[in-house]
Order: sequence, then C-alpha cells, then structure tokens
Amino acid sequence: MQIAIYDTTLRDGTQREGISLSLADKLRITRMLDQMGVHYIEGGWPGSNPRDAAYFEAVRDLPLEHAQITAFGSTCRKNSDPHGDPNISALVDANTPVVTVVGKTSMLHVTDVLQTTGPENLRMIRDSVTYLKSLGKEVIYDAEHFFDGAKLDEAYALETIQAAVDGGADWVVLCDTNGGSMPWEIEAYVNQIRQAFPDMQLGIHTHNDGELAVANTLSAVRAGVTQVQGTINGYGERCGNANLCSIIPDLQLKMGYACISDENLPQLTRLARTVAEIANLAPDDHMAYVGRSAFAHKGGIHVAAIRRNPDSYQHIEPTLVGNEMRVLVSDLSGRGNLMSKAEEFGLDVTSDEAVRVLDEIKRLEHNGYMFEGAEASVAVRLQRARPDYVPLFELIDFTVLVEDRQERGALSEAMVKILIDGQVVHTAAEGNGPVNALDLALRKALEPFYPQIEDFQLMDYKVRILDGSNATGAMTRVLIDTQNGHRLWSTVGAGTNIIHASWLALVDSFEYGLCVAPNDDAVRTVVYTEQEQSA
Repeated sequence: MQIAIYDTTLRDGTQREGISLSLADKLRITRMLDQMGVHYIEGGWPGSNPRDAAYFEAVRDLPLEHAQITAFGSTCRKNSDPHGDPNISALVDANTPVVTVVGKTSMLHVTDVLQTTGPENLRMIRDSVTYLKSLGKEVIYDAEHFFDGAKLDEAYALETIQAAVDGGADWVVLCDTNGGSMPWEIEAYVNQIRQAFPDMQLGIHTHNDGELAVANTLSAVRAGVTQVQGTINGYGERCGNANLCSIIPDLQLKMGYACISDENLPQLTRLARTVAEIANLAPDDHMAYVGRSAFAHKGGIHVAAIRRNPDSYQHIEPTLVGNEMRVLVSDLSGRGNLMSKAEEFGLDVTSDEAVRVLDEIKRLEHNGYMFEGAEASVAVRLQRARPDYVPLFELIDFTVLVEDRQERGALSEAMVKILIDGQVVHTAAEGNGPVNALDLALRKALEPFYPQIEDFQLMDYKVRILDGSNATGAMTRVLIDTQNGHRLWSTVGAGTNIIHASWLALVDSFEYGLCVAPNDDAVRTVVYTEQEQSA
C-alpha cells in the first residue's frame, strides 16, 4: 500500500524555538525533499508573513519532479464568506495546486478561541472547503485538536469531519495537536472515523509532547490512514512534530508500506544532516536511523559479535538509509574494536599488537584521555605498535615562554629541539598564545623534511577541565581538529599541564597526517564540492 508523505518542515518545523529559515534556505530544502520523493511539501502560511508569500512566488520556478507544493491556512473567519476572506484569499493567491485548510474540531477552541458557536464553526469549515474546491484545488482538511476534541465531545468532533466531507475535501487529516494522545487511543479513533467515512482518504498529524509522535503515526497507519504528516528531524513547536526520518524507514523497512522509492531511501541520512546544518542546529548524533551514533558500536562484546555477523547488533543494514556502521574505541573496548579500527585505517596489525594498544588506551582513558572523538590518536597508536615503526622525530626538549610586556602586551614564544633523520633541529616561533607558538615552532622544524605539512590547518582547539575541584591543578583534556584540504582528523592529549597535553595532541596530529592519512581510504571527506553544497 502506498503512503503519501506530507512534509511540513518549512511551516510547522520552523515553529521550533531557534529556527529561522531564509527564502534561499526554504528553496534549497524544497529541492532536497523533492529529490527524496516526498509527495507534498507544505511551503508555509502565505497570509502570515512576507517571506512565505515570497516563497510561493519563487517556488513556481523550481523544476520539481515528485512533490506538489501545498499552501497552508485557516478556514474563513466567523460570520464571513470565503470569497474575499483574507485567509482564504492568501491561499488562493499562493497559486498552488494543493491547499491545506485547518479548522477547529474541539468545542473548547470553538467557544474559547474562536468565540463562536458550534453551528457557525461547521459552516466555516464546509463553506471554506467548498469554495476552494470550486477553484479546482486539491483540498486537504486538517482537523485540528481532533483527538482532544473527540474526548470532550465526540458527536461534535464527528460533525466537523462531516462538514469537511460535505464541502468536498480530498483528504481529512486527524491532528493530535497537543501531542498528548496514546497510540491505542489514536488507533481506536482512526478506526471509528474509517467506519463513519469509509470513502474518505485519511491522514495523521501528530506532535511529540508525550514522546509518542512516531508511535502514534504508525498506529494510525495500522488503522488505515494513507497520508502521514511530519517534519525532517522532528522539528516543530514545543517538543516537535512526528519525525519523518524515523517514520519513513519504519513504514518502508519494517511494516512493508511504500513511501518513497528504494533508490531514494539512502538519501535520508544526508537529508537529515543537511537540513540540520541549514537550520543552524547541531545534528542529533543519537537519532534513530540517521544519527551518527545510530550504528556505532562501543562495547567490546558487541564489536566482537558484529565482526562475526553485523546483524547481531544492528536492526537494519545502515546503507539502506545512507548511514554507516562505526566502531568506537574506549576503555569499554575489546580486541575486536582495535582490529576493526586497524582495518578501517588500512593498517596491518596483529592480534597481540591490538591488545597492547587496547591496554594503553584503557590506561590513558583512566588518566583523562577520551578516544571516541579522537580516532586519529587511535590510528597513530596502532601505527606505533607495528614492529617496523620508525618515529617521524624524537623530542629532545621544548620550552614555552609567556611574557606580559607593557609596550607589547602578552607575548608567547616557543622553542623546540627535535631529532629527525639523525639531525638535531632547533627552532623558535612567536604566537598569539603558547599553544599557537608551539604549533608554529614544530611546523618550522618539520616542514623542510615534510613540506606537505604546509597544507595542515588547525581547525579547532578544545579544552575540557576534568576535575575542576582541583582548581589550577586540574586534569585537562585537549582535542585538536586538523584539516589538509580534503580530510579532517581529531587527536587528543591529556594531563595536568595544558601545554604538554596540547603538545601530545599536536604530535599525534602531524603523525597521523603524514603517516596514516595518505594510505587511509576509509577517512570520510569533510570538504564538499560546490555542487554538493548547493544540492
């Protein structure tokens, strides 16, 4: 059975606190949703703000292949005719083939919010739908607060649905607007509406205030609805809307319904993460199906099992939704974690070598390191465990000076002495801080031997205090992100001396970039082409 996917990220999703999409943002997301194969894209409420009005004008020029653009608005106002009503006129002026009209189902909203009567609300619903149908529109009727309204006055809730049906609505969508219903309640009411209106196409629109938006949507589909409304990443007001990034694979992979093509389903992870970036929100790494941690394995027993059979601790093949399996390394790891990481980095490591590195990692994590976010530091330790390993250089000593001079302000200078290819190299550099000076001095020493270091850029530097109760003597963890134009890698150092911890992370960073990365086909690229960025 085909389920129509109705995306309301551009309207309901933008009601999430902290989200504000520009016109260009909305058009870019529209293109991606269309490429995914979504059936309906709700572009906004054209009568509510100039940006939405501009969107409906601009979107006409997009060559969409799958989706129909939908304009959202409310029924006509009380005691007014739809013809000439501002809300209805804005819907018409949007010039979309589909319109979604929201009306009141709950008597509480009829009397307290609209401040009108039950019969007048029914007229508003019926006349608004009738008028829009007379203009040749496909009309989707959103029965706002349906489930709450039915609990208050079931007979009247059914009358509102009848009014939409009498007006000629193509779809009736039952809305759990406050997000407080239970799955069994959703299923029971959907069954009741199906029996009362057997010829009507039904949809479901749920919110996540009870952490049940996805479950409620799936329950509604089980009961017979054939349109599901939701947003990418579950964005929406309060606790959010139903998350299409979970609903689509749940329906398609677990329940046997057709939503989008199997060829398009692997776009889901990229879509979720790109929408998050456009919305200027950090992607949720722990989101089902599309999160970076959705198929990440950390426990040693788990990793040992998936090395024998990935299905042992994975509910689907990650590539079906465009994601990937990852193995993490930590003090909870087993030998299999290290063997998997060695394979990922293209390193030939024996079981005994992996065990030695694992023991080192467990000891270091006890002393403040954390390798989950610094996999390049794992790679260099695996590299160092090999019997043919030769260090790039050996540290003789380094000195870092920090002065506060009246005429120049704070000044940092670092001096580094290393042994490389049998030569003692002694360099010095000034920086805007002690770590910057140390980085520049080490670069100056290494670049004559390894000119590719010139391409290495320090992209981020993070410091975390692990035991603040020890005040200035606290254990400090340093994470460094480095990039060489097409790859990004992270390294870690830790200790009570922040300069020494930074040195350890810097050394790992240079060694990874010079020794491991050139042979590492598994490292994910982080700099996208201009074409990918505009997709």
